[in-house]
Formats: sequence, C-alpha cells, structure tokens
Amino acid sequence: MADDVTLYDAVEAYCGRLSYSPGDTVTLHVSCRRDSYAVEVARAAIEPVVVWAHEGIAGVPYPAPPGADANGCDWPVGVEIQTDPSWDSGFYIVTMTAEGDPEDRAVGYAAFILRPARIAAGEVRTGGRALLVVATNTYHAYNNWGGVSLYTGGQQVSFRRPFGRGLIHRSAVDGDDRDARKARPVHTGEGPDVLGLIYEQFRAEYGYPGFMSSAGWFTYERRFVEWADEQGIGLDMAASSDLECHPEVLDGYDLVISIGHDEYWSAGQRAALEAHVARGGHFASFSGNTMFWQVRLSIDEAGEPDGYVCMKYAAHTSDPVLGTPEEQTMSGMWCDPIVQNPEWRFLGAGSAYGLYSRFGAAMPLGAGAFTVYRHDHWMFAGTGLGYGDQLGRDHGVVGYETVGTRLQLDDYQLPVARGGDGTPEDIEIVAYTPSTNLAMGDYPASIAALSDQGDLEFVASRVYGRLDEDSMARARYGNSVMLVCRPFGPAGGDVVTIGSTDWIYGLPDPTVSQVTRNIVTRYLE
Repeated sequence: MADDVTLYDAVEAYCGRLSYSPGDTVTLHVSCRRDSYAVEVARAAIEPVVVWAHEGIAGVPYPAPPGADANGCDWPVGVEIQTDPSWDSGFYIVTMTAEGDPEDRAVGYAAFILRPARIAAGEVRTGGRALLVVATNTYHAYNNWGGVSLYTGGQQVSFRRPFGRGLIHRSAVDGDDRDARKARPVHTGEGPDVLGLIYEQFRAEYGYPGFMSSAGWFTYERRFVEWADEQGIGLDMAASSDLECHPEVLDGYDLVISIGHDEYWSAGQRAALEAHVARGGHFASFSGNTMFWQVRLSIDEAGEPDGYVCMKYAAHTSDPVLGTPEEQTMSGMWCDPIVQNPEWRFLGAGSAYGLYSRFGAAMPLGAGAFTVYRHDHWMFAGTGLGYGDQLGRDHGVVGYETVGTRLQLDDYQLPVARGGDGTPEDIEIVAYTPSTNLAMGDYPASIAALSDQGDLEFVASRVYGRLDEDSMARARYGNSVMLVCRPFGPAGGDVVTIGSTDWIYGLPDPTVSQVTRNIVTRYLE
C-alpha cells in the first residue's frame, strides 16, 4: 500500500499555489473521508510557530481524477487561510487531522511558501538575510500522487495535487535517520546495504513510498533551516518556479542558497539566477545532481505556475520543440548537445562527471567524505583541517547523488579543472572524492530504475555521442567536488558548489557546520 499514496490518508489537500506574497489568501483544496477535520498552519523552524488554526470543518470526499499526477485534481476550495503581512517569509506546513479517526492515517500534510515582501528596485535587504530557494520542482518530479512520477513513466507533473507521503513531514516514530537514507552510512563492523533492503524495510514499516528520501522538505531543506535557526542566520524563502514567475524575489539579496536535491530547473529559473550572479550576487549550492534536467513550466492565466513538462530520457527523440526555434528548451539534460547549456558553465560541476556515491553498486564502501586539498582556503577557516584530511566521514556527507568536474593535477599535485568544456576559467577546487555512475543492474531495490538503460548508458550516449566501451568508461568514472567559481568573471559574484545531496546530514558535525557557516556568513557580511 505504501507505493500507492493517492488518497492513502483520511484527509489530504493541496494549496492553490506553491507560494504566496504576504497578505495573500491561501486556498486549501481538501478531500476528507471523515465527517470533520481540523487544520493548523505553522511556519517551519527549530521551534515551529503556529500562525493559524481552525477545527470542526465539515469533511467532503473527492476522487482523484484520471491523470491527476499530470493535470491536477481540480478540487474546490475547502478552507481559506488569510495570511498577514506581518508573517515572516518561510515554509508553512499545513497539518490536517481527521477528527475522531482512530486510524494511523488520520493526519495529512500540505505546504506553501510565503515569499518575502517586495522591495523597491535597487534597495538592499537589511539584517543580513539569505534567500533559500526550496527545490519544489524536484519535489513534484518524485511525487507519484495521482498516478505516476517522472521515475515511473510520467512526463508531466501538476503542482495542484497533494504532496506524497513523507515529502513534507514524517512522524517522530520513524526513529534513526540512518535507516531512512538512500546512502546509508556504514559503521564499523558493518557491511554495506548494496540492495537498499534496510531502506525498503524501514519505509514499508511506516507506510512510505520508495521516493520518500529522494526529495522533500523533511529530508533536506528542513535540516538546513533548523541549523540556520541555531546559528542565528536569517532565511527568507521562495519556490523553484518563483525565479521564473517572480524573478523580483531575488532583489536585494547578496546570497541565494540551494539545498539537498535541486535537480529540475526551468530556463527562466536559471536565467534569473544567472543574471543575479552576473550583477554581483552570490549563489551557494549545497546540493547533488543539481540542475541536471531542464523543465518547461506551465503558466496559468494569473501568471502562476501550475506544473511542468520534462520528457527526460525521451526528450531528444520525442519532445515537440525539436526542430523549432525553441529547441534549446528541450526537456532533457541541460548538458545534452541539443540544449547546449551544460550546468557546469554556471556551477563549475555537473553530474555527467559524477552522479552517485555509496548508492547501490556505486562505491558502497566509499569514504562518504570529501578529501581536503586546499586546506588553507577560507572555506576551511577555523576547522583545523589539513591536507588529505577527510571531511564529513562519520555522517556520510558524500552520497547519494553528486556533481563533479573534469580534473587534473597541477605542478603541486593539487586538483584543478581540466577545462575545455565551458567550465568557468576562474575556478578553485578545494576538495573532492571519487564518484561514479550506474548502469542497468547496478541500482538498489529502493529506486525505480529504467527498464532498458541506466544513467550511465544514457549519459555516455548523449554527452559523448556514442555508446561504446570508451564512452562508458568516460561516463562511469567521476568525482564529487567542493569548489568556488566565478562564471561571469571578476565583475560577477561567486558560485560555491558543495556537490552532494547528503552534505546536509553532516550539519551536526562541528567541522561540517563550520565549513557551512564560513560559506554562508562570508556573503552576508
């Protein structure tokens, strides 16, 4: 049952939009199979702040229309939540409880983002706050509510449907985070869980789908927000699609941040962020598999996003934009030769040069840590780390998905970018560790792999233009990298890439925390 999340819980809902401006009315579209339910809205933080609550709302059940995964539910508004201009920008979790329901599945969750208040053009944000862009595009790629996801045959997703179980919240009964991770750290005396059976047992026990830890607020951004609260670092928030539909959300910020698994980007989203960095703003990516797939947003009559298309592995043969002036918006890899805009032009790294670590057959006994090379770099100030030391090993910060860059060693045996592929010339690699790619038969049971090829075969054929022994070797061997680059030269801002989804799991480690703080505070001062 855990793999069919559609109407699994007694009460389920979605918000009419992914994000709102302060003062807007949030519409909550609810299906409830019980007589009544209660709603509580809280801003996510280390100590959640309840801002709105109501109970005794009449429950009305609604079906999931055919194709709800791609086209949405079109449920009527069940509850209206009037936001107040005084509410802080942030991620707001909507908790719905079916009243009088003794079942374990009586609670459902929805969410919305409250964008920061607009400022005048040219005005600077006060208080040294950063903008966290929540990876909502990626949330919905893995969400199979209403049918399928982009990993089980879908090519289009709707934002107007509930989030699948585990993406927004998981119960405290879930226990040890280690068992809920796709790249489970191996402790002394243990063997690796190559098949992902521990993960499978864990998620099935609590009724969660296979995508539970591949994306979502609970897995990734939540950890960073709680850490930032502890550190006294102020964060405002926006959704992925806001950068295309509300690019003014970037105004006034010195630093924009991405966390965890930020895999799916639209052309407008990328263009807005690149323009921000070209003007002197900075971007810090604590994410793996970042900007791997291009999506095309669907925009409604009000100018708001309601979903997107991403044809992924079929795009280069089937996307309707092929052969048109919009061909470069093909919904495949950013590094595909048809798109001609690889993510490493901006990030300095990409997953074609290293996609998996400690996941399935991809280095199951890998270190799970970055090896430090430029120990005197500002990123490592106050850590005591030296040349060759391992960073984040105990928490397995390298995994499950990564980004890397083509490397070579200079005269001092230190890593430098090989270049020649559009990677920024102004780039400094401070740490890295081997990473790899997966072919058919290499994936664990905890992922729905392709039926006819793996990422290795696909990257080899598209990036190198052929599928043979040489291209497979080029695509298989790579790295996970930590770097700083300036994609727009000295007049532009910095891009910091920490190329691993699981970096965020290391924040309880004082050294990982210090490195993260060094990065964030450098661009807020």
